[in-house]
Amino acid sequence: MSLDLVEDILSVTDLKLSAREILEQIHHTGRPVVLTVSGKADAVLIYAKVYEKYLKASNLARLLVPAEEDIAAKRTRPVR
Repeated sequence: MSLDLVEDILSVTDLKLSAREILEQIHHTGRPVVLTVSGKADAVLIYAKVYEKYLKASNLARLLVPAEEDIAAKRTRPVR
């Protein structure tokens, strides 16, 4: 996922003034928006469908950790 440094980094004040437009931007571009407080990144707004996709991938990766540990510790056997 790419980030446009000019369009996708906004202050919380921008969010307060233009929430609807910012949400439309996220839906239209599919890119997240980084919100800043006092010039420092504080939070990220992301399209809900993209977030759901990341959650599913993260959950799957977490389920694979024990299997990868078994492989590394040579606690495996051939399928046959």
